[in-house]
Amino acid sequence: MKRIVKTRRSLFVFFLMSSLSLGGLCQSSPSGQGSSSQPTRAQQVPLSGRQASSTVTSQQTAVGGGSTSTANTINTSISAQGNYQSSVLDPHATGNPLGLTLGDTIRRGLQFNLGTINGNNSLRQVRAQRLAALSVLRPDLTASLSYTDQKSDLQAIGLSASTVPSFASLLPKVVGPYHYYDARGSASQSLFDRTALGNYRAAKELEQASDLSLKDARELVILAVSGEYLRNLSEVALVRSQEAQVQYAQASYDQALAQGRAGTKSRVDTQRSLVQLQTEQQRLSSNQADLAKEKLTLLRMIGVPLRTQVTFQEVLPFRQVATMPLEEAIRVAESERKDLQADAAQVRAAEQALRASRAEHLPSASVSGYYAIEGVNPNSGNGIFSVAGNVNIPIFDGGRTRSDIEQAQAALDERRAEYQDQEQAVELDLRTAYLNLDVATAQVKVAESNRNLALDTLKQSQDRFAEGVTDSVEVVQSTETLAAAERDYISSLYSHNVANLSVARALGQLEQVAPTLLEVQ
Repeated sequence: MKRIVKTRRSLFVFFLMSSLSLGGLCQSSPSGQGSSSQPTRAQQVPLSGRQASSTVTSQQTAVGGGSTSTANTINTSISAQGNYQSSVLDPHATGNPLGLTLGDTIRRGLQFNLGTINGNNSLRQVRAQRLAALSVLRPDLTASLSYTDQKSDLQAIGLSASTVPSFASLLPKVVGPYHYYDARGSASQSLFDRTALGNYRAAKELEQASDLSLKDARELVILAVSGEYLRNLSEVALVRSQEAQVQYAQASYDQALAQGRAGTKSRVDTQRSLVQLQTEQQRLSSNQADLAKEKLTLLRMIGVPLRTQVTFQEVLPFRQVATMPLEEAIRVAESERKDLQADAAQVRAAEQALRASRAEHLPSASVSGYYAIEGVNPNSGNGIFSVAGNVNIPIFDGGRTRSDIEQAQAALDERRAEYQDQEQAVELDLRTAYLNLDVATAQVKVAESNRNLALDTLKQSQDRFAEGVTDSVEVVQSTETLAAAERDYISSLYSHNVANLSVARALGQLEQVAPTLLEVQ
């Protein structure tokens, strides 16, 4: 009789221990993503696909019509804002003197300018988001190994003589200590989820848009650093031109001083020549300071230490680049411009996001399961498994799906509007660039003619002054005219080269054209 009671007590305790063990395992066992009762929600794209914080623009402004002292009718500049003004330092830069060409400048800009660095990091982030969206569609596999050593108070979990009076004599106060181990592998897989599929397709289009935006950012970096390089070349030319003006003024002053000592010229002529010499020297100092500042701006863009002494291996050329007919150029630009292609990809991403939102109305299905070995020790474990299928049928979600659809539709409408606007912007860029190129080409020819005429006039004035036919006023005026003509010519060369850059940018071909812009043919 005692043996029977002892056996019943042992069986009851074993039943309790098994129940506690099974409860703990059920709470801790991984079920995978397929067992989740929450349906997948559509990932909304931002309302706008544009990033306006950083940009590079080519600007042409008309010179006032009342000015007759200059042949230039437009002033050209390239303006860089935000990341395109900055860079990270080249880790291999030594600060030693550096000779730069346009090709070197572009290469350094593409490597160290924050415009491309930011674009690369943005692409990496969007690519990671695409992988996250893809992971929802792929199997989820996990493995776990656990060991439990436990002692339980039965009264603490509601088992006492008052709750189970039939087993009051068999019920212990404490169960254990006991132990068990669990080694299992779990898997889950989405079988049908149109919302998750739409999220992945939208993320894939956003990745393509980000890749195209990076290529567009490379063109903007090239435009920024090339424009600044050309600005430096123009400042170098202005310094050299002003050095020549100082030499002309020095020669005129020396001549006036000698004639004054000989008594053939008045003191007024000598003083007037001295004033002109000092004025030209001051202009030279100002031009040299402007050149130094432009060099610092360029070095800041391309990741070179600011203490570096830079020399330039090229000069501003005048090259008439053959251009295709305007209508053909517009078709080329529509197929080549990366910013327009990126906007098209943004539209496709918004369309996929809208499909994903509408798919929230549809059922979804998944499967999950596990296989485990359980026991009190590894040598006596038993294999167990579980396979579960889950079908989630949406019935009423309080308007959540409708809200997602409205958000996705608004984003799609905005992206389509931005794409249509960008189409017009591409054509506007190209038409404007062609007009500016025509004006800049004519401007160079006029400025060159004026410079030659001004130089000839100065030589005649100097000869007349040496022969005593005229005073120093004519020489000073001729010198001023030549200086203005030289500045006009240099400015027109800069404007013409920037116009060539602008045409290549408008066509979406700047990365191919810019490195050879200054090659002499």
